[in-house]
Amino acid sequence: MVLDHRIRSLLQEIARRVAPKIIRLPLKQARRAFHIASKQLPEVRLPLRRIENRTLSGPGGSLPVRIYHPFGTPPFPALLYLHGGGWVFGGVDTSDAICRFLSHYGQCVVVSVDYRRAPEHPFPAALEDAYFTLGWVSQNEELLEIDSTRLGVAGDSAGGNLAAGVTLLARERGGPSLTCQALFYPVTRYGFDTESYRRFGTGYYLTKEEMQWFWNHYLPNPGDPVPSLASPLDAERLHDLPPAILITAEYDPLRDEGEAYARRLKAEGVPVQWKRYPGMVHSFLNMSGLVEQSRQALEEIGQQLHQMLRKAPTSENTDTSIS
Repeated sequence: MVLDHRIRSLLQEIARRVAPKIIRLPLKQARRAFHIASKQLPEVRLPLRRIENRTLSGPGGSLPVRIYHPFGTPPFPALLYLHGGGWVFGGVDTSDAICRFLSHYGQCVVVSVDYRRAPEHPFPAALEDAYFTLGWVSQNEELLEIDSTRLGVAGDSAGGNLAAGVTLLARERGGPSLTCQALFYPVTRYGFDTESYRRFGTGYYLTKEEMQWFWNHYLPNPGDPVPSLASPLDAERLHDLPPAILITAEYDPLRDEGEAYARRLKAEGVPVQWKRYPGMVHSFLNMSGLVEQSRQALEEIGQQLHQMLRKAPTSENTDTSIS
């Protein structure tokens, strides 16, 4: 399918800008530029029963979280959400609209966490913050008005990488038990040699150069072997993981590694619901006020989460077609 015309216009506008590339800026300025650019993306923010901010005492100190409560009668299922931004940028503000959709359509309490960011805190700091928050959620049923036996994890881009890592870590450490995982155009492998990188590595919102920069900031020693918790597609085994929702975007350099992860999950017996969204680019879920397909995707994902978090997982693999 051809690139969505509204996204094409957005990419043309980005290409016309004379400002230096964000990765050429000093880190503090780059983070501010990312935050401003994220706020300029048109997004739909759904109303919820309650949204609250808290600060936990995490592995590295203060750990801010934002908690989204849907309308309805508790207890609700719970979903840990991990924002994107290449492990370097982003926070609970940049994933706010997505979390509102997931809470509303998923009928679940969403806990979004401001994990520690690279390069000040390289791997595995963000992953340990995510795992710590998952444990906190599972241990606070009354406070959060949740049923901790129905617990999922989700994330977009680098946050999808962390969500995949958390499922592996929870398996290795014996819990908390997860009902599902939802990975949105995730980073699943260290490497830049896929067909989607070759075709869409420049000019399609996320670039190959940016991903190389992100990885160089995230890994403490870039020359060393990459741990499978940072590159989950390289994990020795992926069985005994929770059922997965995995989405990719047609014009995304990360498309092929995300779809390879879905195939590996399925091959190792993990139930998978997986879909490629045609005409879309990386981060299209942050464009719900610009592209109707973004809003439709968020509604679909929320409804899938609602079903997965309300029902016991099955052992049967489920796939949506990849075009």
